[in-house]
Amino acid sequence: MITGKQYCEMVISGCNHISNQKAAINALNVFPVPDGDTGTNMSLTISAAARELQNLGDCTIAQASDRAAGAMLKGARGNSGVILSLLFRGISKGLKDKETANAADFSAALHLGVKAAYRAVMKPTEGTVLTVSRVAAENLSKYLENAPETTAEQALAYYVEQANDVLQQTPEMLPQLKQAGVVDAGGKGFAVVMEGMLSALRGQPIEPQEAPEAVADSVVDELPMREEDITFTYCTEYIVTVDETAKKDNPADLRSYLESIGDSVVCVPDNEIIKVHVHTNHPGRAIEEALRYGSLVNLKIDNMKEEFRARQKSAPAEPENALAEPTKKYGFVSVVAGAGLAAVCKDLGVDTVVEGGQTMNPSTADILAAVNRTPSEVVFVLPNNKNIIMAAEQAKELSTAKEVVVIPSKTVPQGITAMLGFDETLETEALAEAMTAMLETVKTAQVTYAARDSVFDEKEIKEGQLLGLMETKVTFVEDQMEDVVRKLFEELGKDGGSYINVYYGEDVTEEQAEAITAQIQAQMPQAEVMCLPGGQPVYHYIFSVE
Repeated sequence: MITGKQYCEMVISGCNHISNQKAAINALNVFPVPDGDTGTNMSLTISAAARELQNLGDCTIAQASDRAAGAMLKGARGNSGVILSLLFRGISKGLKDKETANAADFSAALHLGVKAAYRAVMKPTEGTVLTVSRVAAENLSKYLENAPETTAEQALAYYVEQANDVLQQTPEMLPQLKQAGVVDAGGKGFAVVMEGMLSALRGQPIEPQEAPEAVADSVVDELPMREEDITFTYCTEYIVTVDETAKKDNPADLRSYLESIGDSVVCVPDNEIIKVHVHTNHPGRAIEEALRYGSLVNLKIDNMKEEFRARQKSAPAEPENALAEPTKKYGFVSVVAGAGLAAVCKDLGVDTVVEGGQTMNPSTADILAAVNRTPSEVVFVLPNNKNIIMAAEQAKELSTAKEVVVIPSKTVPQGITAMLGFDETLETEALAEAMTAMLETVKTAQVTYAARDSVFDEKEIKEGQLLGLMETKVTFVEDQMEDVVRKLFEELGKDGGSYINVYYGEDVTEEQAEAITAQIQAQMPQAEVMCLPGGQPVYHYIFSVE
């Protein structure tokens, strides 16, 4: 039988074991891009449970498993962390109302964990942690049918043995693993956690080899500023319904005019309309110029200095993690890294920016805190990274005070473009559909560096080489920045493009960015190319093409 106290010791031991091995697990990642690595994300996720159980004291196994699952769900980071948390959430459901657990109880709980994880993944991929946990649970059930006297310790030992056996088979299930000569990182992480739990059950708990790393929550960036920092007072937005007689006028001319009287200009033609956003001291001029192109709808003008003063008055009364009272129907949370990108999001109407991205996946709790701090009834969350979508979905499930809608943006340009689809006159479902549809209207390319030697998608990659990504897929590998950018835009230019934004990262100088911008302009002379400081880490450049 497994008692509540033993379960606490098992989870803490599992946490220590994966923390000790996270670097080795990270090294299994076949994707060469620097990211929120699997071992680190799984370690941080189970660390939340270990802290919760450290001083729990006497308890039943139902209480211990429930506390662990709740902490992991909130602390989950990255897809691997979310899946790990769901496996433990299912286990806690299987152990509900139990004082202790025998082999059959624990086996049934493992099955519920597998079901919870599979339900959360829209298109499960075999050869991953899902397969490792599922097949091991199925084999344990068959074993117990023929050996009903098996103890809980013997059952867990058999489960760990089966998990490791299935793990060794994962390269035959996923070609990418076989090509790289590694097993699945997520599956390995899960097996390591279970090994640590087994050691504790045998009375030999794993101890940490180093002091636990401090885990700071992702900063919710409210972009503090002074009123005098607001150069242009009026946030002006509208949609131009283009007249047939005005079609000879180039929308790029409207954009140029708006840039001459303000900043934060967004001017995007879309079929028979032009969507416009600008900060200016002369909203009348912005409107008058737009009338040359057609009639205006959805006109909105906000005095940003007055909004700033109102926020300043109300802010001191709100504790740091308080639930913001709704002052409007719709609000927005966006996950980005870099002050420049955060400012763009704010300009487009994002209320709360969570600092995070590829190398620092925010936890479910970070996203939920941002949702709670957003002063609206309905909160749209833009993850802007495929490894953060699952954590955002978990925050949606945990939110009790506000309705949460996750727009599945996989890149920052997608998130920015989705904001252009905002129409406050629409009902929630229709608005979600409109914003999601906008994701397909922008193409994203990115430049980063290889974090490790790898063979990926039949490309041999050396650490430090430049990687050109189309959307989120490594497409080009080069040694020189000019070469990788040229190849990216040869590909992007096949479908044309009228507007290109160049967001340069924190390690790129303005002069370097301007030189790359000029290169792109020469490749795509028909497009209007803008160069903006994104300030993002890891990615030297993020390009959006519309």
